[in-house]
Formats: sequence, structure tokens, C-alpha cells
Amino acid sequence: MIHVPEGRRIFPNLTVRENLELGSYRRARRHRRKNQARVFALFPRLAERWSQSAGTLSGGEQQMLAIGRALMAEPRLLILDEPSLGLSPLLVEQLFALIRSINAEGIAVLLVEQNVEQSLEIAQRATVLENGAVILEGSAAEVRRNPALSRAYLGM
Repeated sequence: MIHVPEGRRIFPNLTVRENLELGSYRRARRHRRKNQARVFALFPRLAERWSQSAGTLSGGEQQMLAIGRALMAEPRLLILDEPSLGLSPLLVEQLFALIRSINAEGIAVLLVEQNVEQSLEIAQRATVLENGAVILEGSAAEVRRNPALSRAYLGM
């Protein structure tokens, strides 16, 4: 299980390469090169920025780096906390496509996200919390159709 926290939390003074290597520092060290190739296949932009200081990357590139670093550890469960926070609409679209492809590779993804519509489009199951209490739970399709979803998010 690997958690990608809200706010990315990359190491800004280290390079892209060094940030990725830290992802496999304790786990999957033997597969580091294979996992780097996998991350670069998902995020070609990171390969272009291999030796660049992570703090100079754009917000979207930093999010790619944070997710890529997590994938270096070969998680079976990837927890993404508000990954679309602060990203442009185009990058949000790309991010959700990426999350779908990561899940298609067999990695379970637990997504904590306020972008309800896009989250429900890619989710299999959904749980909606309000003030720390579960107010809706079920398949993504069931939750999407439930009128309580509008009440929870729009106060209607």
C-alpha cells in the first residue's frame, strides 16, 4: 500500500531521477530500472526532465512525479488523496485517464477526490462522506443515480 498525499510532497531540491529512486528505496529496489521504464512509459514528460530539479516542474509534472514515485514501490493498493487539486481542466482529464490505466494494470486504487463526476466515471465502487459520516455507498452507477448525491454536494 502506497499513499500519494494531497499537495504532492515531492522533494523539490532533488532531481526527477532522485525522487523516483526514493520511491524504490525500501521496496522493489531490485526492479528499479524496470519500474523506471514503466513510469516513463506512463509519463514520457518525466523522462524528458530526468535530470531537472523537481521543484522547477509544473504542478501537473509534480503530480506525475508523485504518482510515479509511488509506482516505483510496486504497490498493490495506491491511495491517491486529491490528485486533481490545483490542476488545469486538461490535466485533470489526463490524470483521470492515467488513474484508469493504472487500475487496468491490476493495481487497486483508492481515490479520495472532490471531483465527483469524473471520479464516479472511473470508479467501480463509491463511498460519499459528509462531516465524517457515510451518507452513500454502493456501485459507482448506483451512487451516481442516487438523488442524495446532489443533496450532499449542492445542499439541495
